[in-house]
Amino acid sequence: MEAASGGEPPPPTPSAQPQPDSSPPTPTPTPSRYESQKRRDWNTFQQYLPNHKPPLTLARCSGAHVIEFLKYLDQFGKTKVHVTGCPYFGQPNPPSPCACPLKQAWGSLDALIGRLRAAFEENGGKQESNPFGTKAVRIYLREVREGQAKARGIPYEKKKRKRSTVTTAAIVSTAAAVVTGDGNTNRIELGVTPNNSVSLSAEIV
Repeated sequence: MEAASGGEPPPPTPSAQPQPDSSPPTPTPTPSRYESQKRRDWNTFQQYLPNHKPPLTLARCSGAHVIEFLKYLDQFGKTKVHVTGCPYFGQPNPPSPCACPLKQAWGSLDALIGRLRAAFEENGGKQESNPFGTKAVRIYLREVREGQAKARGIPYEKKKRKRSTVTTAAIVSTAAAVVTGDGNTNRIELGVTPNNSVSLSAEIV
């Protein structure tokens, strides 16, 4: 028996396969130096809490506990702080070594507290219960600053912002031509004088 006229049906056309996305993946932005340091400081404090005696939780942490943490960090300090009985007390550049302890510099502690204060709130803490922003911590930092300034003979002074002054060395003029309804052309000049005053002149041409 012969096959039906027309022959075999054509094979089905394969559907187009989706092409894989050849574009490179968007790189994850590299955190800034400040963000990286803040994360390390936060992790260090988180590790300190369970090693405290007795162990602490973040919810129970107070300003007094933060001060204990700052004193704990002194053992890793690299700043020589002369004691009252040291012959080099108050000398910024002692001529020879002494047995005075090394501590964390006030500037380092102040920056550390700023980062931890921000990290606490970024990790769900409330501003009003932030132990790093308590009055006790601020007083402690001030005492450290004043004590180290006396012991090292290096006063800490706030940097004053310089007010920028703008001086115009020459007159700067901008000219524009305006055609009036009567066909005359008015030439308008706007100038700035050296004392920053503005002059306006018009000329019919």
